[in-house]
Amino acid sequence: MKRGRTSNLALIMGLLLTLVAMGGCAPGGEGGASGIAPFIIILVLVFGMFYFFLIRPMRQRERKHDTMVEELEKGDRVITAGGIYGQVESIDEDSIVLKVESGATIRVTKGGVLSRPEERSA
Repeated sequence: MKRGRTSNLALIMGLLLTLVAMGGCAPGGEGGASGIAPFIIILVLVFGMFYFFLIRPMRQRERKHDTMVEELEKGDRVITAGGIYGQVESIDEDSIVLKVESGATIRVTKGGVLSRPEERSA
């Protein structure tokens, strides 16, 4: 059975939380600073995992999308987040005018442009 990235992250976080819970039950330990050090280490590991599994990939996707939008030129074919295929007619500071198949033009925000479809060769 194949697991996704989210389920792997949930499994690892569950294991770490189990370790934290078991850490407080260790016999012979005295309270105080020595009892809090493992908790802080595990907390730092959890935040590190959140960064590398969630935040960093999201920032990379945002950077890639911003680069793609900035490289758009008149005549490029694009797909909007709403699933509309169109051809770029003009580009403003915060919006793009698209010409759709029927000949009508629509204005969408730059963030509404999802991707540029790959050109198919015959």
